[in-house]
Amino acid sequence: MTTSSLELASLLCSRLCHDMLSPVGALSNGLELLADEKDPEMRQRCFELLDQSARISADKLKFFRLAFGAAGGFGEMVPVSEARVLVDGLVANNARIVLNWALSSDSLPKPAIKVLLNFALFGMEALPRGGTLDIAAEFRDGTSEIVVRAAGQRIAFDRDIGRALEGTLPPGDLSSRTAPAAMIQQLAGGHGGKLQYVLAEDALVLGAVLPGA
Repeated sequence: MTTSSLELASLLCSRLCHDMLSPVGALSNGLELLADEKDPEMRQRCFELLDQSARISADKLKFFRLAFGAAGGFGEMVPVSEARVLVDGLVANNARIVLNWALSSDSLPKPAIKVLLNFALFGMEALPRGGTLDIAAEFRDGTSEIVVRAAGQRIAFDRDIGRALEGTLPPGDLSSRTAPAAMIQQLAGGHGGKLQYVLAEDALVLGAVLPGA
């Protein structure tokens, strides 16, 4: 699968806009309600909803800035704690997901961090009814290894995302939904790495080995 940088960037922008539409729209609606509301208790409730929407918007922007963009500077290594804070922030908005970490390295190369964040995103989206999200990562002898496991009832995973991860999705089938998977597949391939997934009725396992990253 080969996709032009311009097309992939456009699709990633579309994905970002789609994910930001809901919390930003909630901010706009909250401001409209606040302008018309006179009851003190209801106004306080509006302020609480505005605060929640603003926090969610900020958390998503910080996440996508590193997952899709050039955040983290131009150094080769990025602290794993930086990625952990971003994932923790998103999961905190979903009380139905239990998050577990197993990190044996303090930092990972930036390509590996991007893979980890996008794997975490796929895992969260695979748990619409809640469940457990386990994230493990290690950097040893110049190789990054990442495993993300989402376990819960009725796993929701688009197999086109899986095909994009494997590099078998035709360019014509690429969409804003599958663009993140295509991005990290190209990123991993450029470093001699490989992405794979295993899907069952109650679990999704995503794995990556990046020898050059």
